[in-house]
Amino acid sequence: MSRPEHPRVAAISSLLAASGATGRVLELTGSARTAAEAAGELGVPLGAIANSLLFDVDGAPLLVLTSGSHRVDVARVAALLGVRDVRPASADFVRRHTGQPIGGVAPIGHPEPIGTLVDIELARHDQVWAAAGHPHAVFPTSYEELLRLTGGTAAEVGDGPVVLPETVRA
Repeated sequence: MSRPEHPRVAAISSLLAASGATGRVLELTGSARTAAEAAGELGVPLGAIANSLLFDVDGAPLLVLTSGSHRVDVARVAALLGVRDVRPASADFVRRHTGQPIGGVAPIGHPEPIGTLVDIELARHDQVWAAAGHPHAVFPTSYEELLRLTGGTAAEVGDGPVVLPETVRA
């Protein structure tokens, strides 16, 4: 017996269809709360998981979609944005700005638009998987489609020299 589709998952599914996205939402029996759990459930490389991480930048949300095999360098992100401090968001901040729980934050479907950086490391994979509004739901997409769906900016968000894209400058 399959469980009923969660309302947030249904909303993400509808948004994907309306945007012409190529992938469809997949509800997993196991958890996809972490990149490692999602990769294990899907049988894909850890780097093919698009982690949705929300940060607090002076009270404003910033979504960073990073490869599951990458760690976000907050000092680098702060330099990209020209701000002093970028802090991981609290669970309440995440829920307030995305309407979704930590571990299931989709790159789309938030109450208000959220500035988004998309890790260039994800471009190494023909197909990447992103959360679909619930810790047991994901959808397949591509790096290019993630950029289009989110209106995000391609960025290096991990270790290495700072590359400052024109579209990210504050």
